[in-house]
Amino acid sequence: MEDVWTGLTSPTGSVRFPWQMGEEKVRRVFREALKIWSDVTPLTFTEVHSGKADIRIDFTRYWHGDNLPFDGPGGILAHAFFPKTHRQGDIHFDYDESWTLGNHMGTDLLQVAAHEFGHVLGLQHSREPGAVMSAYYSFSYPLRLSEDDKQGIQYLYGAHPRVLPTSPPPPPPPANPETNEIVTNPDACQTDFDAVSMIRGELFFFRSGYVWRIRDGQLESGYPALASRHWRGIPSNIDAAFEDKTGNIWFFQGDNYWVFDAERQIRGPESIRTLGLSASGIQAALRWGHDSTYDTYFFRSGSYWRFSPHQNRVESAYPRSMQDWSGIPNDVDASFRDIYGYAHFIRGRQYWKFDPVGMNSLEGYPRYVGADFFNCRNA
Repeated sequence: MEDVWTGLTSPTGSVRFPWQMGEEKVRRVFREALKIWSDVTPLTFTEVHSGKADIRIDFTRYWHGDNLPFDGPGGILAHAFFPKTHRQGDIHFDYDESWTLGNHMGTDLLQVAAHEFGHVLGLQHSREPGAVMSAYYSFSYPLRLSEDDKQGIQYLYGAHPRVLPTSPPPPPPPANPETNEIVTNPDACQTDFDAVSMIRGELFFFRSGYVWRIRDGQLESGYPALASRHWRGIPSNIDAAFEDKTGNIWFFQGDNYWVFDAERQIRGPESIRTLGLSASGIQAALRWGHDSTYDTYFFRSGSYWRFSPHQNRVESAYPRSMQDWSGIPNDVDASFRDIYGYAHFIRGRQYWKFDPVGMNSLEGYPRYVGADFFNCRNA
C-alpha cells in the first residue's frame, strides 16, 4: 500500500473553513472524496494535524500567494498543483463560493474536492462528459468515477488488490503544466459567445465547448450542455457556425472547418484555404437572404466575404468593408438570421438587429444578449 499524508493548512498557520459548514463536516467530505480514489488503487490516505503533509488543503480568497488569484463567487472554484511542480500537493478552494453538500443550489464541495484530489495525484482533465475530472463543474450524485477516471488513476498507481484493473490502460498523460483549475459551467448572463447559429429552426449559442438551445423563444431545460452531445467530433472552441440550404451545419475553428449532416460528421477538418479564404480564420458566419437566393457571409476584423454555396468558394479572395453594413460595428463575434429575415450581429454581450429592407441597423440597438435571449436581470 502507498500511504499519502493529507492535512489542512494555510499560509498564516490558522486553518480557514467555509462558513457554510462545520470543521468536522468538511473533514468528512474530504475523506469521502479521497475514498473514491483509494477504492480503486493501492493508495491509502491518512490525515495529519501537524508536520509535513503530501497534500495540503486551504480555503482562500482572491490573491493568495501563488499568482493564481480567485475571482469571487462563480468562475474559478478551486485549483491544484501537479506532482513534480514547485507547489506539488497544494489544493486551494475559493472561500467565496457558496459551498454546499448534496444539493445543486450552490457548489458541491464533495464534487470539487474529488476533482482536485485527482489533480494532485497526477491526473489531467478528462474529455468524457460527466467525468469527475471534467474541466467543468457539474452536480452529480451519487459521486462515481467514470471509466476514464478509473483508467487514468490506475495507469498511474495500479489497481486495488481487490479491484480488477481496467483494460486497456490509457496512453501516458501529456507533460504536466503547473496547475489545473475547475470552473463552473459558462453562465449565459455573464459570458461573451463564440458563435451563434439558427439550426433546424432553433437557436444555438456556443461558448467554450458548451451550447445553449433556444426553441420558440424559450431556453431548453438541461442547458448549457456539451456541444459534443449534439455533434460528436466538434472542436471545443468554435469561431463560427451556419446551416446551409441543404441542412448541413458548418463549424469553423482557426484555419479549419467541419461539416455535419445532422449529428453525423461528413467532412473535416479541412483547411479554409479550399474555400478561397486565407488561413487567418473567421469570426462569424451568416446565411442571409431569401431561401431561393440566399448568400452566406463570412466576417473578420472589419471585413467580410460573400460565399457561394454553389461554387463552394468565396466570390473573391479580397474582402469588402464592413461599412456596407450600416450601423454594425467593425468587429463582430457572432451572427445569425432569425425566422423573420433579420440579421443579428453580436459583439461582446451586446447585439445589433439589421433590417434586410432598409439595409441598416434598427433604432434602439445595441441591446443586451443576456436580457433579450436568456431573461437575465443583471445584463
